[in-house]
Amino acid sequence: MTSIFDVAAYVLDKLGVMTTMKLEKLCYYSQAWSLVWDERRLFPERFEAWANGPVCPDLYHAHKGMFKITRGDIHGDPSNIDEDGTSTIDAVLNAYGKMGAYQLSELTHSERPWRDARGDLPQGAICDTEITEAAMAEYYGSLTD
Repeated sequence: MTSIFDVAAYVLDKLGVMTTMKLEKLCYYSQAWSLVWDERRLFPERFEAWANGPVCPDLYHAHKGMFKITRGDIHGDPSNIDEDGTSTIDAVLNAYGKMGAYQLSELTHSERPWRDARGDLPQGAICDTEITEAAMAEYYGSLTD
């Protein structure tokens, strides 16, 4: 099965060096749109509604302490991703890949899955509430109607 590390490695292969925040958001959108377009999760790891937007704790622990990240920093194998998965990731990179980390963070802050998971928490507060796959599929699916 594909892991978030495989997806992160694929993203880094395609776009090159980027901030860890941008990588987190591109992986998040890859998962969200896979739930909509492919009607399945791309990888099993979960996202939480952290202060700067969706973050996968497993991926975060792999790059903790880094600001910029390169392909060699993530141990994943893009060949584990099937054709539907790579098509979805490519579409996500085409739509979101030119955006900066802060712009992607702001975008996720405007969207229901992150906002609903955080509830009434003040801006910047620590939060480990999961952004569920159901919430992602419902919200992003509604954007295609």
